[in-house]
Amino acid sequence: MRAKITINSQDYTVDFTKPLDLSIPIVSSAKNPVAWYLDAPNIEPVKVGKWVAAVAQGSVVNFNNVQFNPHAHGTHTECAGHITEKIYSVNEHLKTFMFSAEVITLVPESYADDLVFTKKQAQKALGAKRPEAIVIRTLPNTASKKSRNWSHTNWPYLLEEVAVFFRECGIKHLLIDLPSIDRESDDGVLASHNAFWDTKGKLRLDATITEMIFVPHTVKDGSYLLNLQIASFENDASPSKPVLYALES
Repeated sequence: MRAKITINSQDYTVDFTKPLDLSIPIVSSAKNPVAWYLDAPNIEPVKVGKWVAAVAQGSVVNFNNVQFNPHAHGTHTECAGHITEKIYSVNEHLKTFMFSAEVITLVPESYADDLVFTKKQAQKALGAKRPEAIVIRTLPNTASKKSRNWSHTNWPYLLEEVAVFFRECGIKHLLIDLPSIDRESDDGVLASHNAFWDTKGKLRLDATITEMIFVPHTVKDGSYLLNLQIASFENDASPSKPVLYALES
């Protein structure tokens, strides 16, 4: 399936048979990525007395319970309700799902005892482009991101100035391949989350942050069409499936 679309008065062709899936699937094993000090997710058959809801154990259907945390167990998309006293649902506030997107690659820099990404780096990578969504691939970019236990690793993070810059550029959707855009342990400051959603100004309820994606090296930096899919959870965050499509001029 091919379609012709127009983005900012520029015409493109999109081949919808060639999706670039950035999501990390949830699996019931230690191979699943984990953050925030939780155990692995669990997917297992329902058990009622001696009955086990698995065809391999005599049932006519497979009928599983799934236990997981969207923030800790894989690719997820969150709204401002993640950090506000009032409860907001990502399912209620993410109303459209197709966006112009720019993929950029950033290398962390030393900052005190941390590794960070700076406004200067973001400005250079983005240039004059002003997409609706920014997709950040961080280096090093190994396949271990898809199965890593991130707890107690003090991963690299965005300085607050980067989140402010993206907000001021009009970017509504921020995607990154780390468990959080903020420092793992920051005494609850959450500077970049607060800055991106503008919690001290006009709260951006239509803006989202997607974390724990994986951007393969085969996906080159540049402009794409993003389909940001979420499950219909009435919650601050939902497991999600961001999919890129190349734009052909």
